[in-house]
Amino acid sequence: MIAAARGVLAILLVALALPALAEDAYPVRPIRLVVPFPAGGPTDIVSRIVGAKLGEILKQSIVIDNRGGAGGSIGSEVVAKAEPDGYTILMGTLATHTLNSLILPKMPYDPVRDFAPIAEVLINPNLLLVNPSLGVESVQQLIALLKANPGKYGYGSSGNGTPLHLAGELFKMKTGVDMPHIPYRGSGPAMNDLMAGQIMIMFETPASSVSFIRAGKIRALAVNSPERCAALPEVPTMAEAGVPDYVTYTWNGLFAPAKTPRPVIDVLNRATLAALQDPAVRTRLTELGTDVHGSSPEALGGLVTSELAKWAPIVKASGAKVD
Repeated sequence: MIAAARGVLAILLVALALPALAEDAYPVRPIRLVVPFPAGGPTDIVSRIVGAKLGEILKQSIVIDNRGGAGGSIGSEVVAKAEPDGYTILMGTLATHTLNSLILPKMPYDPVRDFAPIAEVLINPNLLLVNPSLGVESVQQLIALLKANPGKYGYGSSGNGTPLHLAGELFKMKTGVDMPHIPYRGSGPAMNDLMAGQIMIMFETPASSVSFIRAGKIRALAVNSPERCAALPEVPTMAEAGVPDYVTYTWNGLFAPAKTPRPVIDVLNRATLAALQDPAVRTRLTELGTDVHGSSPEALGGLVTSELAKWAPIVKASGAKVD
């Protein structure tokens, strides 16, 4: 009887130890990194650069899963509802974790409650781009053209409710131009149409546009940040171009589903920080015009909270809405 009881106790102890052992061994299979925008956009490009190094560090494949639509909300919902085991994570953005909740009439997830922050990755400034055939070479020339032709030229963005949508709305508010918004399902399709002349104006990040700017396929009129972009030092800031007090940007951060075990979050955080310290990764991201960061899970959580408070009055003042 005593031997049997000891046997049952041993089985129970082994069973109780299994979760800890599983966490210690994490990861033991490929990790799905959900990118909530189509392939070819800035978030996709960043995810592939960082994901490749993460895979090397964790010794597991990082599988990129593009789930675009609804300003990043579709892919974010996938992660919010995934098993909290560390095998499905999200490359979140200012849109997915701030702007969507301020602009969309209904959200399928809570950006704070439904996610466990892992680490901030980087900050991306925004650029004002035009097709060279539009014939403008400065922000002031563009403003003059738009005021002479109200409603004629629309601007493209990566989708309704995205930071790039808001960048356009703020530009309209600051300059008084009439420029309709043309939303796309991601930056890639919008960029293709900009180069093809289907749209003439677009707000985009350097990550997905630097190569096309250098090739002369599109023209950058200004960067929407306080300082010039290191990857495009010849492009003036919006303030230098005559539009003061106008700064817009986006950021990327890694998130897991809420209730993901803290040991798993810590493994992912350490691997992310190591990936961002890799010289080749930092060089590649810097060449794309990004400001590489890296943070604790708590710092990323604080960023989300502070951004919600910061952008709420700006969104309200801009009038940006998605029906």
